[in-house]
Amino acid sequence: MRIGELSRRTGVNAHQLRYYEAHGLLEAERRANGYREYDESAVQRVRQIRHLLGAGLSSEDIAYVLPCAVGDAPELPGCPELLAAMRDRLRRLDEQMNKLAQSRDALAVYIGAAERMGGDNYPPFEDAGLAPAL
Repeated sequence: MRIGELSRRTGVNAHQLRYYEAHGLLEAERRANGYREYDESAVQRVRQIRHLLGAGLSSEDIAYVLPCAVGDAPELPGCPELLAAMRDRLRRLDEQMNKLAQSRDALAVYIGAAERMGGDNYPPFEDAGLAPAL
């Protein structure tokens, strides 16, 4: 099947499919005219990639675990190397979540302090020629 059909069957746009191919996540044969030709297994492979992206894995992580993937969901065997890679990714996600929570808490403190001080003494951003950077 050509890239347009794979896109229709998976709901993933052609640009993303080319990205997956460029990163070694998806394989296509090339016809003499240069068109990509995917076999039927590409549909399941794209579904696996989408599920793994949804789990927060990077393209690099997915390239590592994809050869072990079974089924659409996919299921992954519990081999030590694979588990170590996924645990490492989970640890990194936890660290990112902690940093975001700290940033959120600090921003809430700033907002609370600004609200307590009131804004009656300050001109609106538009009048002062300023705009919020948010």
